[in-house]
Amino acid sequence: MSTLIKPHLETPVDSFDDLVAYLSRGSRPADQWGIGSEMEKVVVDAATGEAASFDRIEALLILLERNTGMRGVRESGRLIALFGDRSSITLEPGGQLELSGALCRDVHCSHRDFSRHIAQVVREADPLGLKFLGLGVQPFTPLDRLDWVPKSRYAIMGPYMQRTGDMGQMMMKLTAGLQVNLDFSDEADCIDKMRLCLLLSPLLYALFANSPLMGGAPTGLLSTRGEIWRRTDPDRTGLLPSLFAPDAGFGTYADYALDVPMYFIVREGRFIDFTRERISFRRYLAEGYAGERATLGDWDLHLSTLFPEVRLRPQIEARCVDSLPPRFALSVTALLKGLLYDEDSRRALWELFSRTSPSELEEGYRSSWRLGLKTPFKSFTLRELAVEVLDIAGRSLRRQGRKNEQGLDESVYLEEIAEIAQSGVTLAERLLARWKGSQEEKLAVLLDHCGYG
Repeated sequence: MSTLIKPHLETPVDSFDDLVAYLSRGSRPADQWGIGSEMEKVVVDAATGEAASFDRIEALLILLERNTGMRGVRESGRLIALFGDRSSITLEPGGQLELSGALCRDVHCSHRDFSRHIAQVVREADPLGLKFLGLGVQPFTPLDRLDWVPKSRYAIMGPYMQRTGDMGQMMMKLTAGLQVNLDFSDEADCIDKMRLCLLLSPLLYALFANSPLMGGAPTGLLSTRGEIWRRTDPDRTGLLPSLFAPDAGFGTYADYALDVPMYFIVREGRFIDFTRERISFRRYLAEGYAGERATLGDWDLHLSTLFPEVRLRPQIEARCVDSLPPRFALSVTALLKGLLYDEDSRRALWELFSRTSPSELEEGYRSSWRLGLKTPFKSFTLRELAVEVLDIAGRSLRRQGRKNEQGLDESVYLEEIAEIAQSGVTLAERLLARWKGSQEEKLAVLLDHCGYG
């Protein structure tokens, strides 16, 4: 959920066409496509499993800044992010640590970056008594005992979230996810991929469900994170039915974004709050606000504060997946690369999802958080769909033929999750089966289930 300001976009915008043109900037030829991964991790005290304070997380960032050569970003004197040549480390509102990796040509490249990042972070965190969990929701610490990361934007977003849904601040401070960034060649290719990501969203939630706990106890859901996001803000979360219209294009997404109320703009490092009046970007474009007129930077920032299951900014970002244990983290990247970067795979997907109604998609989407791979979907279950989809992706990755130093193609990253699909037992259910004993014993289970390092 990082909303970093891009200083090179001061260009004023005057029309809807300017906004659409910005979305089209993401287009690139297929031979230049890359894939990116953004991985959030819950940071906890190694002895108790409780959420780490911001002071301790900042101490970790200071060590990483000193010892890795990454460039620090500070706000009001506090270190809140690090940027390197190939990746960045940013903080979500409750101190969740996010790695945004470089755009890579293949999953092997992402794996190398990810492994290097984890080794660096774990090495510096161990003396500080910090551990990292690949889990979709903070497992023990309640909302009111979690520090806010001291970013000005969160002082605006936090109060607004209390007015738009009953779980907005939980989303900000408790949840952790995994996002995959995808390229496209043109408008038609972009919309096709976004539609398929939306159709896949129930399956992605179910297959990678990994957040069955909150406040130290089971919630009755396998992806509690999915339910929290649904109850965050109906203006900016969920599915995007308008993208399934026959004539949908960049303008369809721009129309959606134009009508979402804005959080803020930034001028000379200062945040200007738009939330008190619920000003949409459409109104801001037409009328301005507080003497300011819309720029491409404002549009780019606004796009980054929309949270549907797939978004355009202007790369495609698939956002359905809970944070995962390290051995599973790149399976999402491999799965989507196999499914969406191959014409045969996409045709096979459309055959599987042919004539899926909006109500079937919505019902499968909401049920997936509770039932996981047992969710009924059309004439089958999501487990049956997962087995078929993984087979399609594996064949595609073998055709794509990108191999690592050991001669293994990218389908190797699907092996762990294929076993989940075959068994029908999700990561969440496996964790729940072991959830007993004292908090110390439960922390040991968590570190074994999804700990890093």
